[in-house]
Amino acid sequence: MILAGIEDEDKWLAEGIAGIQHNAFYMHRALDANNLRDALKCSALMLSELRTSKLSPHKYYDLYMRAFDELRKLEMFFKDESRHGVSIVDLYELVQHAGNILPRLYLLCTVGSVYIKSKEAPAKDALKDLVEMCRGVQNPIRGLFLRSYLAQVSRDKLPNLGSEYEGGEDTAMDAVEFVLQNFTEMNKLWVRMQHQLRPSTGLSRLQGPVRIREKLEKERNELRDLVGKNLHVLSQIEGVNLEIYRDTVLPRVLEQIVNCKDELAQYYLMDCIIQVFPDEYHLQTLETLLGACPQLQPTVDIKTVLSRLMERLSNYAASSPDVLPEFLQVEAFAKLSSAIGKVIEAQVDMPIVGAVTLYVSLLTFTLHVHPERLDYVDQVLGACVKLLFGKPKLNEGRATKQIVALLSAPLEKYNDIVTALTLSNYPRVMDCLDDETNKVMAMVIIQSIMKNNTCISTADQIEVLFELLKGLIKGLDGTAADELDEEDFSEEQNSVARLIHMLYNDDSEEMLKVSYWFRDYLHCEEAYNGWRANAITFYSSSSHILCTQGTFLPFADAVGLISSLSMYACLEQACQILVRKLQAQDGNVVGEEEPATPKKIFQLLNETIEALSSVPSPELALRLYLQCAQAANDCDLEPVAYEFFTQAFILYEEEVVDSKAQVTAMHLIIGALQRMNVLGVENRDTLTHKATGVIVLAYPYSAKLLKRPDQCRAVYACSHLFWVDEKDGIKDGERVLLCLKRALRIANAAQQMANAVSGTSGPVTLFVEILNKYLYFFEKGNPQVTSAAIQGLVELITNEMQSDSTTPDPASEAFFASTIRYIQFQKQKGGGVGEKFGPIKV
Repeated sequence: MILAGIEDEDKWLAEGIAGIQHNAFYMHRALDANNLRDALKCSALMLSELRTSKLSPHKYYDLYMRAFDELRKLEMFFKDESRHGVSIVDLYELVQHAGNILPRLYLLCTVGSVYIKSKEAPAKDALKDLVEMCRGVQNPIRGLFLRSYLAQVSRDKLPNLGSEYEGGEDTAMDAVEFVLQNFTEMNKLWVRMQHQLRPSTGLSRLQGPVRIREKLEKERNELRDLVGKNLHVLSQIEGVNLEIYRDTVLPRVLEQIVNCKDELAQYYLMDCIIQVFPDEYHLQTLETLLGACPQLQPTVDIKTVLSRLMERLSNYAASSPDVLPEFLQVEAFAKLSSAIGKVIEAQVDMPIVGAVTLYVSLLTFTLHVHPERLDYVDQVLGACVKLLFGKPKLNEGRATKQIVALLSAPLEKYNDIVTALTLSNYPRVMDCLDDETNKVMAMVIIQSIMKNNTCISTADQIEVLFELLKGLIKGLDGTAADELDEEDFSEEQNSVARLIHMLYNDDSEEMLKVSYWFRDYLHCEEAYNGWRANAITFYSSSSHILCTQGTFLPFADAVGLISSLSMYACLEQACQILVRKLQAQDGNVVGEEEPATPKKIFQLLNETIEALSSVPSPELALRLYLQCAQAANDCDLEPVAYEFFTQAFILYEEEVVDSKAQVTAMHLIIGALQRMNVLGVENRDTLTHKATGVIVLAYPYSAKLLKRPDQCRAVYACSHLFWVDEKDGIKDGERVLLCLKRALRIANAAQQMANAVSGTSGPVTLFVEILNKYLYFFEKGNPQVTSAAIQGLVELITNEMQSDSTTPDPASEAFFASTIRYIQFQKQKGGGVGEKFGPIKV
């Protein structure tokens, strides 16, 4: 039936166009012959085609435009009195004798346009007469297009200020009255369309009111611009100043909007008011405009209307700093906030997402216009809390998205989470979110902190911050492990770990409070219960944490889960603070409570590392022990440094079992021990013996490594413990040589083992590495390392490489060749260096 209706409509349109063309042809002949009588007769017949009720607005518009083009030609004929020989006054009377009212009114508007232009009568009288007579057409579509034609032909003939049709002091009011009256009548016709059923709809009453209503609403939407153009014309009238707008235009337009009680008309016309009139007018009449909002139909999308109003006002405020006092003068924020509350109260069926959207717009307005008024921002958040209080936690997608936008707005405006932490209602809004959205918002907060490099400097700030982030840190209300996305969870925890870097204060006393607060927070019962509620397998580059559901998760695991990724850098930062602050202040900072002494801070670091080492993550814990030992060295705290090294050795012996990890750990221990200068002779010897076992040549640590190449490298690395190239540094040449000889024996044993297993010797890389160590100490002036020893090692390597049993290795050969070139280069230098390297023959 719909298809049949469309085909019928096309047929009716074609017939109407044909009728217009036919009568327009004879009208043109009459115009060419200057025959007024025939011209009026043919034009009336042509305009009679517009009397149809069968066409949809879209099709009717096509028909109307055909007639409109012809009427422009007829108007040109009416202007030339010499052609038709009738005065304009008589012509105005003559056209009123047309048989049908619709052609009569179109002709009357056409002649009226010429009548006004002739100035033989005041423009306001002619316009008043025309707008009143147009009431004779009450069919919605026909009436709307007729009044649209009247507005079109009279637009440049309004008695506006400064126009040629100006008629006195009340000229602007005359123009306003005409446009307002035409607007009122057009809006009535437009609203009445919803009750009209045309044949062309292709729907019968039997097919249901829903489809009929949808069709009519679509047709009404096609005609809304005809009504809205009146408001645009009003905004263009020069004489409409703020006073006239406030006292006449706005009240009359709002009265019509409220009284029509039509959802479509109210939404569209309110939006038109906001879009077409100046921003300063809106600001000065804010109370009147907002007062109409609660009176609108409950189904009107008022949130969009108010959001656009606040957006325009925000842009107006941003246009110039000079206008900001106006906002304070009219109390714009208070009025908007009150209006939103009344709208939400009036529209009891408004969904949560709509109400939250209004508060998002209000907050955006506040941040643009009053960024310094944090009390306004907090007031908006408080209103949102009041709205959500007592309701289940939000989990509807659009509503939670708006809440995230609401909470993100202050972060984006101030670029400083510290400002947001001062808002008392900020965490209360987050409490209204479901777990997943709470996590999303927590991630937004962390990203803002990292992006803006914001430091959280006090324990109070951190307490509020971690209350906001509790969705990422504490339990997930019984979420099963198999429901968690491991990758997402890992990213969330890494983000929290990275956040620890931003806990910083230049004041050592305050920094100590921050550190203690963080430790106590993770140890508190609430956080503890949150951890044990989860069944999580968490992998990171530093640690592997396995939590089993139903099993208590110790405090150590909580620390590891949150901070294992960044603890190394975090403690390094703390150590740097020790060096920079405490050393400069003789090791103490006197405060009102507990002084921040090196002992207290190292105590805190030791507790944290112990917790981390039992996660377990022994490799990371060992690194941290060594880092803390270096910090204690820089602070001249020998007992503390010695204790950290002792803990590192214990951890190495008991916990580090992987061979690769052992190699890395051994080199870290040797490197850290070499840089220590605070240790006394006895303590240094004790730690050095632990690493090398020089006395019995047993090498309790370095010699227990599984692979001989690793043993060899660890032993020759130990040689650096006995030769520190600094002022007053240790220079024990005999022990250096002892380590190098031991490394040679291990390298030789590795060659022999390779020969026994595979029948060929392995690469000579180890020998070349040891040769480079010999050269290093030879250049540093170690008297125990002689040119003869270097010569013998060069010959040994050369023989090994020429042996048939040696496995060819291009890398080893290139390494040895490079070393030989270096020796030759030193020989060629001349002077003391050349003389020193002279005996070495290569």
